[in-house]
Amino acid sequence: MAATRVLRSEWTKIKSVRSTVWTLGLAAVTTIALGALISALTKSQFDQMPRQEQISFDPTFVSFAGTGLGQLAMIVFGVLVVSNEYSSGMIRASLAAVPQRGTFLFCKVGVATALALVVGMATSFVTFFLGQALLGGRGAELGDPGVLRAVTGAGLYMTLITMFSMGVAAMLRSPTLSLGILMPFFFLVSNILGNVPATEKIGRYLPDQAGSKIMQVVTPADGGAPYGPWAGLGIMALWVLAALAGGFLLLRRRDA
Repeated sequence: MAATRVLRSEWTKIKSVRSTVWTLGLAAVTTIALGALISALTKSQFDQMPRQEQISFDPTFVSFAGTGLGQLAMIVFGVLVVSNEYSSGMIRASLAAVPQRGTFLFCKVGVATALALVVGMATSFVTFFLGQALLGGRGAELGDPGVLRAVTGAGLYMTLITMFSMGVAAMLRSPTLSLGILMPFFFLVSNILGNVPATEKIGRYLPDQAGSKIMQVVTPADGGAPYGPWAGLGIMALWVLAALAGGFLLLRRRDA
């Protein structure tokens, strides 16, 4: 089957399953709403913040405070796109129609990635402008040094987290198992490893910890990680490539 036909087929599958569409909407709403709330609260409490925090205040990064929660919906989207067919048993029919498993997987990932990129970019720009409006005089402008990179980087971050989830789901095949590993990892384990001194050096190289550096404009008071914003996103991209490669290799070797 030609790749264009496979792409159309995957687009039809995604848009016909309401749960996948709703998760994208939830990711946008959660990220925007929480970012707006944190921005408004930060403005009201700015004068009470310690002097060191005021000096290193990053208004752009504050507006993306909801990304950590919004990414969970993107994770669910990525997992459902890949694993829904396994849980429903439709994977046998899909692989019979598209015996080239590499074409099947990467067309599926390609369509979902394009959707995630559109939603991620739209969400990041809306989140930024709304957050800066709520910060008022404490806010930043899109033309300020590093701000446009951070805003576009936020959209790329959400896209990469979706791709990583698809790779993991392709390896595990089960939506329950995939979400049971990814959710606690990103919501709890990664944060713990990144904030405990004994494991901080390991945690900073995890995909979300490294990738989120792209959203920072001001260097944290503690000096931050030993790499820059684009290098951090590059580390995250390597995790994504590893996950997708693992999913592809296992898809080729296993029966449906």
